[in-house]
Amino acid sequence: MQIDRKLILYLCTGVQNPYKDMSQALHHRSNNLLHSLEEWEKDLLNRYPDPNTIVKEGKTVEAYRNYETTIRDTVKEFYRLNHINQTYDFVLQKKAEFLKFDKQEMSVWDAVEFLNQLVDDSDPDTDLDQLQHLLQTSEAIRADNHPDWMVLTGFFHDMGKVLCLFGEPQWATVGDTYPVGCAFSDKIVFSEFFKDNPDYNNPKYNTKYGVYEPNCGLSNVHLSWGHDEYFYSMMKPYLPEPALYILRYHSFYPQHRENAYQHLMDKHDEEMFKWVKLFNPYDLYSKNPNPPDWQKLKPYYEDLVAKYLPPTLKF
Repeated sequence: MQIDRKLILYLCTGVQNPYKDMSQALHHRSNNLLHSLEEWEKDLLNRYPDPNTIVKEGKTVEAYRNYETTIRDTVKEFYRLNHINQTYDFVLQKKAEFLKFDKQEMSVWDAVEFLNQLVDDSDPDTDLDQLQHLLQTSEAIRADNHPDWMVLTGFFHDMGKVLCLFGEPQWATVGDTYPVGCAFSDKIVFSEFFKDNPDYNNPKYNTKYGVYEPNCGLSNVHLSWGHDEYFYSMMKPYLPEPALYILRYHSFYPQHRENAYQHLMDKHDEEMFKWVKLFNPYDLYSKNPNPPDWQKLKPYYEDLVAKYLPPTLKF
C-alpha cells in the first residue's frame, strides 16, 4: 500500500499542508492542535505518574498531579474541542460511519507502517515512533509471562489511531474516553469545558444515568468516539473477552483510575476490569529511550498475528 506521507502528517499533526485551498487547510489545523498524538499520552503521565518514579524522586502523588500549572496550551485546547464536540448524537454518527469497516482493506503490517508515520519528526521531544511504543508495551507484557493474547493486545492497543488515515481529527482519535448520554463526571480532565457541549443542558442526557439504567453494564453504554472503540469493534471476532475489555477501556481513565462511573457497571464489568487495570501500567510506564530491536522481534510478532488474525482486515 502506498501511503501519502505528507497528507497523513498533515491530517494528524498539522505539520505540512498538502492543500491548495487554505480554508480547508485551516479547518484541519484547527482540529489538530497537538504537536503529535503522543502529547496526550505525555499528559497522562503527568496525571498518573509511575509510583516507582515518585518514590525515587522523593515526591508525592499530589506534587506530580499538579499538572495544570505546566500543561501545554495545545493539550488544553485539544480537550476543549474534545469535550464540546463529543455528544451522544456525534458518537452514534461516528459508529454508523466507521463500524461498517468499508473504508479500506489492508494487512496489519500496512496499518503498522502507517502508524510509523505518526510521530516522525513532527515532535522534537519524541524519538520513538508508534511501533516502538507498541513493542515496548507488548514486550513488557511478554517479559512478565502473560498469555500471548495479552502480548498481542499490547501490540495492538493503539492500532485504532489509523482513524487519522481517514481524516479524523485528533480530538476524535485520542484522549481520555467517557460515557456520553448521561452526566459528565467532574473526574474527567478539564471537565469545565463540557458546559459548552450541547448535551450538558439537555435534560435527556444530563442526569446521573441519562439514557441508561443503574448498573446496566458498559456493553450498553456509548463511550466517546476514538481509537479505542474503533479497534475494539474490529477485533470482536478474533480476540478473547479480556483483550476486548483492554482495547475498549484502556483510555477510560475516569473509571479505571477515578471510579467515576461505577453506577453504570455490572458485576461482569467489575470482574473484567481487573484486566484493564493490569494492562494500564504496561501502557503508561513501559516507555524508555532504548527502542526494541524490531528485526529480531519481527518473526515472533508475525507468527503471533497469524495465529489470531486473517491476512487482511477491513478498516
